[in-house]
Amino acid sequence: MKKLDILFIHPNGAVAVYQSLAKDHSAIEPPIWAAMLANSVRSREFNTSILDAEAERLTINEVADKIVDADARVICFVVYGQQPSASSQNMVGACETAKLLKEKAPSSFILFVGGHVSALPKETLESEYYIDAVCQNEGVYTICDLLQVEDLNNDYYLNNVKGLGYRNKSGEITLTPPSPIVKNDNLENDLPGMAWDLLPDYHKYRTAGWHSWSNNSLKEPFAALYTSLGCPYRCSFCMINIINRTDPGIHISSADSNVYRKWSPEFIIKQFEMFAIAGVKNIKIADELFVLNPNHFIKICELIIERNYDFNIWAYSRIDTCKPKYLDVLRRAGVKWLGLGIENPDALIRKEIHKDGFKNVKIVDLIKLIHEAGINVAGNYIFGLPNDTLEGMQNTLNFAKENLTEMANFYCAMAYPGSPLYNNAKEAGLELPKVYSGYSQHSYETLNLRTENLSSAEILSFRDKAWHEYHSNPGYLNLVKKKFGLPAVENISDTLKFSLKRRILGD
Repeated sequence: MKKLDILFIHPNGAVAVYQSLAKDHSAIEPPIWAAMLANSVRSREFNTSILDAEAERLTINEVADKIVDADARVICFVVYGQQPSASSQNMVGACETAKLLKEKAPSSFILFVGGHVSALPKETLESEYYIDAVCQNEGVYTICDLLQVEDLNNDYYLNNVKGLGYRNKSGEITLTPPSPIVKNDNLENDLPGMAWDLLPDYHKYRTAGWHSWSNNSLKEPFAALYTSLGCPYRCSFCMINIINRTDPGIHISSADSNVYRKWSPEFIIKQFEMFAIAGVKNIKIADELFVLNPNHFIKICELIIERNYDFNIWAYSRIDTCKPKYLDVLRRAGVKWLGLGIENPDALIRKEIHKDGFKNVKIVDLIKLIHEAGINVAGNYIFGLPNDTLEGMQNTLNFAKENLTEMANFYCAMAYPGSPLYNNAKEAGLELPKVYSGYSQHSYETLNLRTENLSSAEILSFRDKAWHEYHSNPGYLNLVKKKFGLPAVENISDTLKFSLKRRILGD
């Protein structure tokens, strides 16, 4: 058998990231980027495989042993995520595994790719001695060029790989000139979908509890995919676009890399056909904004409707891109959940964080229209944005309780590496997480941003109490019971039993 050119690793750091929720309640999502990168290198005739440590429920020691046994030329830890915090928080499991691997196999060549290392390539190599190299952006072309290098221990060859950061033989950090990202017209050739055949069975993955409610509370099997990449907006709290960077400047943020690309609907429908054949109903469209370009998402919906598929789809929209005229076709295609970035009902705060992309929208009217179309709403709120106050946070919670949605996420404003908020926080000398799990919303080490008015602890304490208050609210529980039945209410009751421990709250 031909030696593996590259083994892609999806790490497992679930317990550090989600605490006790990891066992039964947090989602286990397919590693989309690992599967896309594997398919990309395979299309260029490199031999590849994927080890999904989270889906296989492997310990760090088990993962390291499997990597050693695989004996690949390049070990690539894919530390992406399907929401803004995921890359930094997932560095926990990736780094612990890579460190152990280096002890077991000192000659292994360890490469990292993902949002965190795109934001902080030099800093990552400086702090993590066991990482040999990082990709400075999405890594598609950098990885393919690296695999053509004859000698991975030769600095001359490595220096000719664009978009690479590496530690040379003198111990110095070198960042090579930027590599381009995949152009829109080349997506189907250079990122030709996901290598599902290299992943565990769909039943190894589970969706979030609330998403399953519209599928008789069945969490498995579960699939996820991108139909587009990136986002054209420049929100201050988001780092999702940092993987698009082609400028190595230290002050570059996600807002400077707001590139939006999309596959054709005809290409995407083939993946949905695969899901239908496999009997998968729970599907997450992981696009940062699925409801954005009607020429794209409406056509995909129409192709799904033509085939009469019966999916339970969860997708995302901004409140100002979700138009009433889109709702019927979305629902008929099986979109049963729209994740809405409400963030804060205060228009002045939303204008500050959305900058040039801000449009004033009557949020209450939009929620009502989505409900009337038969689509459930997952409302996403953020406490502690710049200029927020205790009164403002209470107003946000009151708004959520007065305008109930079938699911509500409450977050704290976090300075994710790669976001404008991170750069601003660094310049202002604000305290930032010292460990990767500090960027998780649910970990013991969570360290969210403070504001001029509120400490990090005050904001986090309010967030935790708000989550419990909303989800134990009789009005909310009655809504859930009426729409989804007793199993959904029991699911909520089970999660309410868990109390997250927080270092900054003195736990």
